[in-house]
Amino acid sequence: MFQRRKKKVPGLNTTSTADISFMLLIFFLVTSSMDTDKGLPRQLPPPEESQTEQELLVKERNVLALVLDADDRLTCNGDTLTPEALTDRVADFVENKADDAALPEKSERDVNLLGRCRVSDRHIITIQTDARTTYDAYFQMQNAIVAGYNRLRNQLARQRFGRPYARCTIEQREAIAMVFPQRISEMAPTGQTKEGGQP
Repeated sequence: MFQRRKKKVPGLNTTSTADISFMLLIFFLVTSSMDTDKGLPRQLPPPEESQTEQELLVKERNVLALVLDADDRLTCNGDTLTPEALTDRVADFVENKADDAALPEKSERDVNLLGRCRVSDRHIITIQTDARTTYDAYFQMQNAIVAGYNRLRNQLARQRFGRPYARCTIEQREAIAMVFPQRISEMAPTGQTKEGGQP
């Protein structure tokens, strides 16, 4: 007679939950920044069959051979160098300002915004490392190479556009990069790893 009626708990209205989740997903996709990995533009070593054939096509004067051995000793065409000296060597090699017969050949080309130019498009910098080379020595060498290219590009950008290379427009940077293109080829590491196995 005095039995209480059980109260029913009203159910939650989940009709708009999917819409809210979808809007939150879009919000985070729009406002989030996606980091993209950046690498170094390098030419991978060719297959062994075609390597000899390719080497024959490149004249000796056009090649700057860098070797980084197991003791992190850097040599350039047989001469021992520091990373700082390598920057100067790369800049002089790529520019070949005096048209030295021992330095790379150049081509005459029409370059957008710059007109008819002598372009250093035949040189190549080869890099040979050892499997025991440290990362620190490797990146110091890479930074020195890039610094040499950047020096030449900055000089040309200031001469022709009155500003450093980094502040030029995309079109201007592309034109300058055509005059001094980065032509770097890395060979497979030699030697054994520190554990004694093959690289």
